[in-house]
Amino acid sequence: MEEKKYNKVLTVILIIIVVAIFIVLGFWGYDLYQKYYINTSANQAIEEFDNRVTIRNVVKNDIVEENVALQIDVNQIETTNTESSGNNNNMKNLAKQTYKGFTVVGKIEIPAIKANYPILDRATPESMKVSVGLLYGVGLNQVGDTVIAGHNYRNGTFFSNNKNLKLGDVIYITDLDGNRIKYTIYNIYVTASNDFDYATRDTAGKREVTLTTCTEDANSRLVIWAKED
Repeated sequence: MEEKKYNKVLTVILIIIVVAIFIVLGFWGYDLYQKYYINTSANQAIEEFDNRVTIRNVVKNDIVEENVALQIDVNQIETTNTESSGNNNNMKNLAKQTYKGFTVVGKIEIPAIKANYPILDRATPESMKVSVGLLYGVGLNQVGDTVIAGHNYRNGTFFSNNKNLKLGDVIYITDLDGNRIKYTIYNIYVTASNDFDYATRDTAGKREVTLTTCTEDANSRLVIWAKED
């Protein structure tokens, strides 16, 4: 009788262990899928961004050449102006790229943690589910500070691995004009979730970027400062 009870207890324990293993494997598999899906989509968006920047620069060069032609040959004024107007419209269309319903304003590359994502025009609960976004500041690659926010997810996407960055690591920011600026990390710290002084700091006339994400316990903020070389 005692042996039967013992066997039942063992059976129950084994069932619980098996169920727990399946649950853990399920979460692990879901995280892997999410990471693959997010990174694949992000890479496609970055490829589209790069193509748009290339075409936009070609159109811009065409406009410059047409304006030069306009100065040289006044007989082409009407034709050149018409074509230039069309090219300007093309530039506006090429400059606007949407990703998951949000406007793409640039891209960020962080080689040390292999992070490459489109930068969205705003950082909201919805936009930050799909990429990183502008939280505050003067704008990408402008003089002053620009804050980019991203989630710290369990699956390692977005800014989840920012905790592994160190002083001297680099960040590349590319804007809509195709300007790719290199920024070097010079300050890393954890602060209270309600601290926003890092966003409004004086950069002494320099271009800087700030990366912000939550800590592992979600109670504080990990803040990273980087300045143009």
